Amino acid sequence: MTTSLESYAEDLVQTVIAYSEANSTSTHDAFMEQVLSDLESAGHVADWSIGYYRSRGQEISGYGWSEEQASLDLFVASFTQQPLMSRIGKTEITALAKRAAGFAVKAQAGLAAQLDQATEAYDAAEGVAAALTAAAAVRVFIITNDLATVSILDTTLVVAGLPVTVEIWDLERLHRLETSGQLREPIAVTFGEPLPCLSTPNTDENYSVFLTIIRGDVLAQIYHEHGTRLLELNVRSFLQLKGAVNRGIRETLIHMPERFLAYNNGISATAAKVEMVELPGGGPAIHRIHDLQIVNGGQTTASIHSSFVKKDEADLAKVHVQMKLTVVDPAYLQEVVPEISRFSNTQNKVTLVDFSSNDSFHVELEKVSRTLWAPAVAGTGQETKWFYERARGQYADAVNRERTPARQKAFKSQHPLKQKFLKTDVAKWMNTWDQKPWSVCRGAEKNFRAFMAELDGATPTTDVDYVQQLLAKGILFRATEKVVTDQAFGGYRANIVTYSVAKLVQATESRIDLERIWRDQFITDATAEALAEISHLVHKIVIDPVGGTNVGEWTKKELCWGHVSEIEWAVPPALQDELGVAPQVVSRTRSARHRAVTVADPEDLLRVKAIESDTWFALAAWAKETESLQPWQRGLAFSLGRLAGREAEPSAKQAKQGVLILDEALALGFRM
Repeated sequence: MTTSLESYAEDLVQTVIAYSEANSTSTHDAFMEQVLSDLESAGHVADWSIGYYRSRGQEISGYGWSEEQASLDLFVASFTQQPLMSRIGKTEITALAKRAAGFAVKAQAGLAAQLDQATEAYDAAEGVAAALTAAAAVRVFIITNDLATVSILDTTLVVAGLPVTVEIWDLERLHRLETSGQLREPIAVTFGEPLPCLSTPNTDENYSVFLTIIRGDVLAQIYHEHGTRLLELNVRSFLQLKGAVNRGIRETLIHMPERFLAYNNGISATAAKVEMVELPGGGPAIHRIHDLQIVNGGQTTASIHSSFVKKDEADLAKVHVQMKLTVVDPAYLQEVVPEISRFSNTQNKVTLVDFSSNDSFHVELEKVSRTLWAPAVAGTGQETKWFYERARGQYADAVNRERTPARQKAFKSQHPLKQKFLKTDVAKWMNTWDQKPWSVCRGAEKNFRAFMAELDGATPTTDVDYVQQLLAKGILFRATEKVVTDQAFGGYRANIVTYSVAKLVQATESRIDLERIWRDQFITDATAEALAEISHLVHKIVIDPVGGTNVGEWTKKELCWGHVSEIEWAVPPALQDELGVAPQVVSRTRSARHRAVTVADPEDLLRVKAIESDTWFALAAWAKETESLQPWQRGLAFSLGRLAGREAEPSAKQAKQGVLILDEALALGFRM
């Protein structure tokens, strides 16, 4: 047992506990949230929901639906706060798998009718029953932070006439996923019938290219087993058979399978290593491919697999697909593979979302977050930083780079785990603030893709001011999670949270004082009380779906936001007094997003910088004593005083508002 595994085990427990405390949820649900988010990022699962239920012979922690593989996924978790103290054996794993399958059987038999419709267990039962009507496969995921004594479980479980496969994700496998440096576990494919191939002369020591032909049924089986994990760097959106190209592919598959090779451009793939054999009649052939990824031709692959799943008229054994396989030195995979995909993909546009981790927006956001100090929370005297994890595992890597326990403790104190945030968090906060809660409810990955699609070609100015406002929105969102938890609604907390924040933003015309939230690092009592009121109004609409659908699906519809947006709710006087000025949004298009002012007026900047810190502090104190200015104006005056004391330059917005505040104060009797 390596130290790294022990360290990972402890870090995972601490992460789950911190998430649980920060979001006022159970450690079981926090564990599921963390692991399923990682598995979704790695392409193992999709479109998942958490919903715990246990009864005799039945247990479920959540469920998911993989449209690409027409697979119903059942998740059942076993979490312990003392990992490595014992092992989870075959008997317990088998019992968990049987209980998950038992839940699915009961769900198909009408379990939902016996459950309270206002619970997530009801949604799980109804969702599983609906998925079984279209499923071609059922997978059970046993998720645990214990070490399992078995990695494969042979079962004869059957649900709705479908054989059940079991995937075991124990501590060791989760650790491999976390420390691989990639967003996936490497895929290795062995060909029972080796693929004859041509190889190109070595033109570069870091890569080589092979040309081969693969049968359609073989390619479909590979995709069926590994799914969207085959598609590199988030290129995972299943391309439905709606576009002209896809319809053409399907027509060829059904009516002229033997001509598919002539009509289709084939696929481009990459690998870290290829094992070769010699054919009986002579010539090289590919026997095994390590770390296989399809970087162009996802549409072709998914279309062939769709015919495989639907078992339509297509004879895939007659279909042949050409494949260009580029073998890349593992050290250059992360650099070369995205470029191959970017330059070779011609069937469908590959947008910035497909290469999100290296997108300039995320790179700049990471840079700013590493240098930005958050104000000390009242009474602590401890300034901290928010840690943006642009690529998964960066936080753990940063901790491990500190060589001694004392330095690691200091790093964690300076970068609290509760202040780590991910790309999906950014998308969730921003789309909620943009009043798109239905997008947030569609899941972390789908919402992230929607967010990135909006940024495509119009990246905002990711400066200190932008990041401070972003994090203030994050603080507001996370505080709302606690507020909603305190209301004890019994379920659908995540849905209620995003809709409640969006409603608050709408009702206040986006005038929530983000600068104050950033300065204080928490929301005011007036804001919390307003959110509590709103959450009860939102809850009534969320749990009363229109059209007979379940709650989870209802909240994914823009119509749900239409109903919430029409709620009559007046901003309470206490909150009204705290609101800032209405933002000067130049455009609601994706260009500038929330940047009202990007370039400071030179005269405003010179005037603000000419005023000493003591003057700004005096102005803030005077305004408080006389109640002459709004709270957000007093707060900004204090912030300008701090900036002046550090000889730091204010942002364009701060300079503009600072001049207005100063002129208003002087007119009301303030003396410098």
